[in-house]
Amino acid sequence: MDGWDVLEQAGELARRGEAFALATVVWRQGPSSGKQGCRAIITAQGELHGWIGGACAEPTVLREARQALVEGEPRLLLLGSSDQFGGAVPEGMTVVPISCQSEGALEVYIEPVQPSPHLVVVGRSPMAHTLVELAGSLGWRAQLADDPAAATERSFVVVATQGHADEDAVERALAARPAYVGLVGSRRRGAAVLGYLADRGVAADQLARVQVPAGLDLGHVSHREIAVAILAELVRIRAARGIPPAAAVTHAAETTEAVDPVCGMTVVVTDPVVYEGLEYSFCCAGCRAEFLRDPAAYAKKESRC
Repeated sequence: MDGWDVLEQAGELARRGEAFALATVVWRQGPSSGKQGCRAIITAQGELHGWIGGACAEPTVLREARQALVEGEPRLLLLGSSDQFGGAVPEGMTVVPISCQSEGALEVYIEPVQPSPHLVVVGRSPMAHTLVELAGSLGWRAQLADDPAAATERSFVVVATQGHADEDAVERALAARPAYVGLVGSRRRGAAVLGYLADRGVAADQLARVQVPAGLDLGHVSHREIAVAILAELVRIRAARGIPPAAAVTHAAETTEAVDPVCGMTVVVTDPVVYEGLEYSFCCAGCRAEFLRDPAAYAKKESRC
């Protein structure tokens, strides 16, 4: 997969609402297998598609990309020996020493790409249709539904069933634990719905999450203006970072990390070498071979993170 194919796949992931990080080589110093313009996608599941560099660069980029997804902030990495750059490293750049096999270096920009906001509007009223159209014009993934089953923990859910089984719709929406649940209706109607759900055993802390009436309070306005008021509230919540970044999926049992005793890199534990009862993992075959030539020379170093 070359650079342009990576961008096409990135667009497809974005359309599907999946979080990923886009890594791009912006500078290189040979010898290095990574070239300027090389790109790769790192998914939330930790899969890498594309090409960034060899055995030393790839695990570092994977690790940093997963962290960028968790934090929701881009980062610029300098992969190489810090001795090569002295005090000329720009402020804000993260230096990751890579000292095994190659004297090359890479500068990699990692950009986390979060899914566009997801809005589920439960109901079929004219206001519901207008709200979906307005959200779509902002590039949001918006859908009309009879049930909030499609909602996730990062979704906005607006219940606009206009008295038709409001209670069931709100209860199902809360079960999905979305970032926002709003009920379109008067405060009196909202109090009746929440009171009914409380009698059915829905927890008070969950009921407190329901915004009723949904949207900014504009008084008595038309259904189009109600849709604008609701969308304005959702935009305000999003701007205030009310929705956490889509975190990278981690599997602690499968991604235990260790320090390569030869070069000092942090690596994922795979097929470790056991020496005097301790396990040692390596970034590449070269470091592994170097260790096996004289284990005692490296075994005194800390092996676990």
